[in-house]
Amino acid sequence: MVHSPGSGPGGCAHRAVRGATRRSLLRGAAAGAGAVAVPALLTACGSGPGGGVTLGSNASDAVPKRAYADAFAAYEKKSKKDVKVNTVNHENFQENINRYLQGTPDDVFTWFAGYRMQYFARKGLLADISDLWRGFDGFSDAVKKQSTGEDGKQYFVPYYYYPWAVFHRKSVFRTRGYEIPKNFDQYRALARQMQKDGLTPFALGDKEGWPAMGTFDYLDMRANGYDFHIALMRGEKSWTSPQVRQVFDLWRGLLPYHQKGANGRTWQEAAQSLQQKKTGMAVLGLPHPGQQFTAQNRADLDFFPFPEIDPAFGQEAVEAPVDGFLLAKKARNRAGAEDLLRFLATPQAELIYLKSDPNNVAVNSGAGTGSYDALQKKAVRLVSGARQISQFMDRDTRPDFASTILIQAIQQFIGDPDDIDGLVNGIERQKKQIFAAD
Repeated sequence: MVHSPGSGPGGCAHRAVRGATRRSLLRGAAAGAGAVAVPALLTACGSGPGGGVTLGSNASDAVPKRAYADAFAAYEKKSKKDVKVNTVNHENFQENINRYLQGTPDDVFTWFAGYRMQYFARKGLLADISDLWRGFDGFSDAVKKQSTGEDGKQYFVPYYYYPWAVFHRKSVFRTRGYEIPKNFDQYRALARQMQKDGLTPFALGDKEGWPAMGTFDYLDMRANGYDFHIALMRGEKSWTSPQVRQVFDLWRGLLPYHQKGANGRTWQEAAQSLQQKKTGMAVLGLPHPGQQFTAQNRADLDFFPFPEIDPAFGQEAVEAPVDGFLLAKKARNRAGAEDLLRFLATPQAELIYLKSDPNNVAVNSGAGTGSYDALQKKAVRLVSGARQISQFMDRDTRPDFASTILIQAIQQFIGDPDDIDGLVNGIERQKKQIFAAD
């Protein structure tokens, strides 16, 4: 999520390399497993054990950046301790995380629950915080599971979550007489009707490489089920299987109803087209359109669950990534970092964040929903009613596989959707190489 560089609370300047291309960054991510040097675009704040806590953040967009600043300021006021924040462009942060953690990382850093956390825990790059978890309240067993490594120890402090769904404007559906689709046939029929009405049915911006992953995830979970999808992400299923070919075939049938030139459009521009009523629907996470709608027109933003494809799986799986914090194994101020994490695990800390960023939902049950708007309350109902919860393609699989293979493969598909055989054969060949390397 791209935003102009600035300074975080505590005065640690953001660092980013101008002119670095996506392909050069991806090459850096691929080499990260064996590298020690840290690129300039992702380095830790310079602070010793007694100089406060340093925190690496990928929240480079204006809304979450401000919300984090509010939460950290509240901690500083309460504890009388400094938090020096190093905010880095969202994509750069994710693509260079291997090098960052093996170099001189910040004490604490923002990251994701589930498999992407477990991957770094397995590599020995994260600190075990099981002792902190014994003092936590308000987290469900499911959340604890998403915070636990393969060794049974806890490494992650969950902070908020947000569902992915199909977003739209109520007024557009109301004035055009559109009905909420329940199944895939109705979904395609709605897209055809929108196109006849002169409206581009689907907004899509995949310049950053990850936004279109949500569409793949839902198509796969709806057509093949959650268990197959997770096994595919873990490298246990073949990308050349009939199930995966079907996913791309279903997607190919939808692409004529999407905005053209998606690989050159940012997710912000796609969400803005929904806000401007130039497009009818968008498969995104709640914060993405939420950040593009002003307070005056936010009440017009709505969503529905991704439609059913196979009745055997219905709409029981929901994509709901959990964001939070990790303690680096190489933390220089571990005691200070643990104190900050205890604060961030409280419902009060989550509510401070959500006051400035109402596009997410608190993980801690003690936070309550009294201050939530209608969209947040609907998000809670959607996720609480799910039988399975996925974290997102680039979080449910290895980071190197997501960054170096899947981003390029999906962008290739969007640009040329007719060579599915070549696409899946290429993914499977590279998958075998990557998963065999660990």
